[in-house]
Amino acid sequence: MRLEPVDRRRLVLLVIVAVFVLSATAAAQRISAPPVDDRAILAERPPALLADYRFFRDAGAREPSARVTPYDLNTALYSDGALKFRYVYIPAGAEARYNSEGVFEFPVGTVLIKTFAFAEDMRRPDENVRFLETRLLIRRAEGWIALPYVWNEAQTEARYSPIGADIPIRFTDEQGQAVALDWAVPNRNQCKACHDRAGAFAPIGPNARNLNHDFTYDSGVQNQLAYWRAAGLLDAAPADAPYAPNAFDPASGGLNERARAYLDVNCAHCHNPEGPGHTSGLDLSWRQRDPALWGVNKRPVAAGRASGGYAFAIEPGHPERSILVHRMTSTDPGVMMPELGRQLVDERAVALMRDWIGGMRSDGGSD
Repeated sequence: MRLEPVDRRRLVLLVIVAVFVLSATAAAQRISAPPVDDRAILAERPPALLADYRFFRDAGAREPSARVTPYDLNTALYSDGALKFRYVYIPAGAEARYNSEGVFEFPVGTVLIKTFAFAEDMRRPDENVRFLETRLLIRRAEGWIALPYVWNEAQTEARYSPIGADIPIRFTDEQGQAVALDWAVPNRNQCKACHDRAGAFAPIGPNARNLNHDFTYDSGVQNQLAYWRAAGLLDAAPADAPYAPNAFDPASGGLNERARAYLDVNCAHCHNPEGPGHTSGLDLSWRQRDPALWGVNKRPVAAGRASGGYAFAIEPGHPERSILVHRMTSTDPGVMMPELGRQLVDERAVALMRDWIGGMRSDGGSD
């Protein structure tokens, strides 16, 4: 059938009108979407479904609601290479208190939302992504609590599971190798193993040095600290805020700083004077500047197979004789570090540590 010019113009007009109506409807739906349910956040009994909080406008938790702000970190905790989607929610009229050193002081009602996922092929991380679990860290008046929500196979809902879960998964890793493992969703008690700070439950990642970089928002690219300040989520964002590099980006910092950044995020939540690993005598936190407390030329507190028979946590110039590298390369539950949160070896991190220790002076310094 051949359309006359008038008919074509009408058809084009109808298409334009339809697109306009659909766009207006979508915009109206975004505006009229119900706000996050603050009562659900503070309820004594956690909601059965993640959707009950209304953090997201869609059932698949891809479209955050108002004030649910995405963020990422300069260096992230390794979790078997999983993709992580992070968001922060702070109730209207409240804001976090800036801290130049530690995690910000978040107000009651804050929720840190983190979804763990794998793409079918991790070389194409935007395709065929499967959500496994969404963990909520909620700031209550009495302190922080952790709530795990497990996604169903259809990816239509995530259900509260205080006892955790084991989820069989298969994927192709970034090197093209097939991987099969049982993803372990921690139960509520296991969460405290990493989040214990002087006996109190505390978040790990959202601090000034690890948030201090650009992020691509719907509105454009902006420094995360500046964005949080402008959005009323943070009470200050000084221009001289500290910065920790991306452990795996040489352009972001020197080898020493990048290795320290990795240890700070992946190890220091336990290995610090207030953490559950303080008995080791190690302090791997970013602020610690004494190489002896990183483990340089430091003998282990307790010998045994976890030490691999090596004499020092870090032996400068000899990563192959350093306990730190030995434990990072192990998958034996009685040897491996960290003890929880991974089943695979973080090969990039092991290479980073070998380079760092291999070029280290005898006093722990670098040239």
